[in-house]
Amino acid sequence: METYLEENFGGVKAKNSSEEALRRWRKLCSVVKNPKRRFRFTANLDKRGEAQAIKHANHEKLRVAVLVSKAALQFIHGLSLRSEYVVPEEVKAAGFQVCADELGSIVEGHDSKKLITHGGVTGIADKLATSPTDGLSTDEERIKCRQDIYGVNKFTESEVRSFWVFVWEALQDTTLIILAACAFVSLVVGIAMEGWPKGAHDGLGIVASILLVVFVTATSDYRQSLQFKDLDKEKKKIQVQVTRNGFRQRLSIYDLLPGDVVHLAIGDQVPADGLFISGFSLLINESSLTGESEPAVVNEDNPFLLSGTKVQDGSCKMMVTTVGMRTQWGKLMATLSEGGDDETPLQVKLNGVATIIGKIGLFFAVITFIVLSQVLISKKYHEGLLLSWSADHALEMLEHFAIAVTIVVVAVPEGLPLAVTLSLAFAMKKMMNDKALVRNLAACETMGSATTICSDKTGTLTTNHMTVVKACICGNIKEVNNPKSASNLCSELPEIAVKTLMESVFNNTGGEVVINEEGTYQILGTPTETALLEFALSLGGDFKAKRNEAKIVKMEPFNSTKKRMSVILELPGGRCRAHCKGASEIVLAACDKYIDETGGVVPLDKTTADKLNGIIESFANEALRTLCLAYMEMEEGFSVEEQIPLQGYTCIGIVGIKDPVRPGVRESVAICRSAGIMVRMVTGDNINTAKAIARECGILTEDGLAIEGPEFREKNLEELLELVPKIQVMARSSPLDKHTLVKHLRTTFNQVVAVTGDGTNDAPALHEADIGLAMGIAGTEVRIFNHLKNQNRKFCSLQSQLK
Repeated sequence: METYLEENFGGVKAKNSSEEALRRWRKLCSVVKNPKRRFRFTANLDKRGEAQAIKHANHEKLRVAVLVSKAALQFIHGLSLRSEYVVPEEVKAAGFQVCADELGSIVEGHDSKKLITHGGVTGIADKLATSPTDGLSTDEERIKCRQDIYGVNKFTESEVRSFWVFVWEALQDTTLIILAACAFVSLVVGIAMEGWPKGAHDGLGIVASILLVVFVTATSDYRQSLQFKDLDKEKKKIQVQVTRNGFRQRLSIYDLLPGDVVHLAIGDQVPADGLFISGFSLLINESSLTGESEPAVVNEDNPFLLSGTKVQDGSCKMMVTTVGMRTQWGKLMATLSEGGDDETPLQVKLNGVATIIGKIGLFFAVITFIVLSQVLISKKYHEGLLLSWSADHALEMLEHFAIAVTIVVVAVPEGLPLAVTLSLAFAMKKMMNDKALVRNLAACETMGSATTICSDKTGTLTTNHMTVVKACICGNIKEVNNPKSASNLCSELPEIAVKTLMESVFNNTGGEVVINEEGTYQILGTPTETALLEFALSLGGDFKAKRNEAKIVKMEPFNSTKKRMSVILELPGGRCRAHCKGASEIVLAACDKYIDETGGVVPLDKTTADKLNGIIESFANEALRTLCLAYMEMEEGFSVEEQIPLQGYTCIGIVGIKDPVRPGVRESVAICRSAGIMVRMVTGDNINTAKAIARECGILTEDGLAIEGPEFREKNLEELLELVPKIQVMARSSPLDKHTLVKHLRTTFNQVVAVTGDGTNDAPALHEADIGLAMGIAGTEVRIFNHLKNQNRKFCSLQSQLK
């Protein structure tokens, strides 16, 4: 049976299966009593084809729109354009000057001409009665009015089917239809021969059996549909950063309205159609909408942002213009939702098992019918009455046939694949309760056979609550783990060094210090940015004042490839200054000067460089995450179009950030090892920090290997074959390094690999892995380990039982 299943039903993978493989297994399911029920949770391949056609049409539409816009813009500049647009009365009465359809046509069609006639982004903001800086008013009456005019940011979902729809579907079962026919004949013949009610006993017995099967099946299926509906709602709960009434806050994407000001960073999905307000180095991946792999550059000249696309690089502030089903993504999602998710390998194989059992059941049903009928036919043959049949004989033959059909009803396990689907849904729900978002049912199934976990460090193995505990400024090392020690450090440093440090931290950041609705300071941003901003505030810094002293003219946000973040400031007087921060050894290598204990800028000689590298190493050995901050005075005539320099910086200082290991990680790693699962750490951090954390977690053993990404990249295939099984820690790794490691583990060493990461920098590895677990909420690694460990034990037990 195992060989038959592998040959005929083994072509479907846990992810990215070919359409040919998905179509082939359905054709092999020859004994299917009720196709509607059997294939309820399988992908609708025809709808998938429609979705691909929409993507292709979107690509062509956007390509033509961009070409037309470029041509139109050559004539628009310097011309006075008049708009022929007439505001609908109901929109005007509500206090707005532009309708939803007009906004949709501007963004979806990339119509620069229309945008300019409406006054650009600022004009659209005025017509939407919003502010590009303060966002919407939170007045409930105005919010309700806006919803009535422009709609809500929700996609049309298929209605919850009533219980009676499932009853009707259960009645479509071929065998039940045959039994119903048998019951009808039995009732007619029985009542005709023996009268009512004696003659109806057999027929009514069959009817009762049919009703029992139908209502049990319908009840089970109805409850399953409700479970999946709840699960789907959980999967779609996403929050974004929004400014309303001048305050930054987190808001569900379902609550977004035209006029909302949304803040986007690397990895974020654009939650609605909108227009670019401001930002830096913004690259948008539109492949989910158009199929085009090349990212689009979005800026003031091309300000159009489409719902469903992803921020590949940079950051920005956008104004929402179109929501819900008026967006192209809404229309695409309506088609894709009908297409369904790919079926999992286990579901496919259980369909194969159901088919085999069905054929066996059908064979024995036929044999049973032949044996039972043979007795009656043999008796009539010996009596010479083979051609003479009475109603009693016909009824007896009908009973034999009903018995055979009943065997088929019992033997063919039509609900087996559905039962597995439901059990996987329960596993997904349980993981969601542990704050681990699993978007694909196949992951819950495949994790049962995981043999390797490639884990990120920050926020998964560690708590992701960071604080600056040590700093080396002007060559002096100080502990700064409380406000008093930070204040003492500030008093010991030269004024020029403190001023430069503040300028660097408050301007070269993706975070922000804001005043919330309670009137207290709130720090927004990643844990690393938050730790640096807290440190600068503890030194007596003023975020808003420092920001107002200089103007940011160019920014290159941090990403895991460059491992640094840079910004160009325009200072009073017109001079420009660059600030850079990032991986300590990389930024320090870009420095040729440093600020000494007097506050003077002096050349960075080999002795001082070695001393600073030693400080970085000592910080890392204490399991601290290290960052180096540097600046550079730009030459006159620097243009923002030029690339931010990579060399020639002046080192301001080095900070050590503490990120404690999450409680229970060491125990979970040990249990994983005992269950046969190898845990590896893959991080972008310093190798000494990574090794210290890995030892603390029990990941790095005496015979294990710790390697850096650049060294890993230089190895040839033969060396990799020898190294990969021993690697327990990979530091300073790029997304491509992690992807390569996972690929080798899967293809060369036949490992079933689970990857945990943040879903942004780890996207290639998550895509390559058998199980990709993107941490929606940081700090779920321990529970993920426990899930994998438990699933692994259950899987091994199931395997032994099957054998």
